[in-house]
Amino acid sequence: MKWKKQMRGLKPYQPGRSIAEVKKEYGLETIIKLASNENPFGCSPKVSSALKNAGTPLALYPDGYATLLREAVAGSLSLEGDELIFGNGSDELIQMISRSLLHSGTNTVMADPTFPQYRHNAHIEGCEIREVPLVDGAHDLSGMLDAVDGETAVVWLCSPNNPTGVYITEGELLAFLDKVPKDVLVVLDEAYYEYVVADDYYNSPSLIREYQNLIVLRTFSKIYGLASLRAGYGFADREIIRALEPAREPFNMNSFAQAAALEAIKDQDFVKNTRKANREGMKQFYRFCEENRLSCYPSQGNFILIDFEHDGNEVFQFLLERGFIVRSGAVLGFPTCVRITVGTSEQNSSVIGKMKEFLAAAAQLS
Repeated sequence: MKWKKQMRGLKPYQPGRSIAEVKKEYGLETIIKLASNENPFGCSPKVSSALKNAGTPLALYPDGYATLLREAVAGSLSLEGDELIFGNGSDELIQMISRSLLHSGTNTVMADPTFPQYRHNAHIEGCEIREVPLVDGAHDLSGMLDAVDGETAVVWLCSPNNPTGVYITEGELLAFLDKVPKDVLVVLDEAYYEYVVADDYYNSPSLIREYQNLIVLRTFSKIYGLASLRAGYGFADREIIRALEPAREPFNMNSFAQAAALEAIKDQDFVKNTRKANREGMKQFYRFCEENRLSCYPSQGNFILIDFEHDGNEVFQFLLERGFIVRSGAVLGFPTCVRITVGTSEQNSSVIGKMKEFLAAAAQLS
């Protein structure tokens, strides 16, 4: 087979361990998964009710324009319908952008570490990848600007950044956008936007009309709790949307995802309650770090990256064998860290208890 040379040796995305897999391997009855930044509170009850009564004919294709969802999202953001594009999760939107703009002879700029799918898709398209190291868990925007040149096609920003949870302030973002060349697309990934409580976070829908080279990505997988249905969207100047649409697969968002997302976005009380519970849970982890003199990044997401000053794989394995699935920092660019999704209060207390056991065992060995 005449595979593209950049496909040779490229590894597929490695998801976290599944609950069923861990139960079987370790003979455990109960597993708490805190690895993939899913919503521990599930989704809005209105979504479950809507899906039960959807009556969607399985033999028919979904609405390829996502008409009802488009109207609801546009209304919630004070945008026009043609300023939106929908995807099978925001991952598909990343793929569309990469397919449309990146190729041999271009380059793309991103932080390091950040969400790995930016790099993954850029590599497949054969373009040069320029990674700028984070500074204290945050994007080095000055360094990223220095990396931009006449062949740069796309710059990727993740705010809050995954895996650190550090966000870009409004002042930092505006200063950056003012200096980026207008023929370079800036992708602002806001997968965790709804969790943010910082006062100096920006209002991205108001920015796309001022900066015609900006596209913002959001998802229903995180705070809305619809990860299994894969629903994401982007908003940008209508010229960007028009140019991207040919790269979108026909009927790419299934009928159930559209119906669920439509109900989810209506229930902002669920979003507010989840955001509040997430901040309370985050405090549990901050206390744990303070009490045990461990460093962590201040997170505006629904996850926290904790430095145990031990091999992250060892911490991961210790917790895994005791029924807790987290994410080793070794695969995220932070070899002595572990990334933990903020769960319910009870889940947080349970995993913190096991992390204390790990520290005690590690202290005895040292």
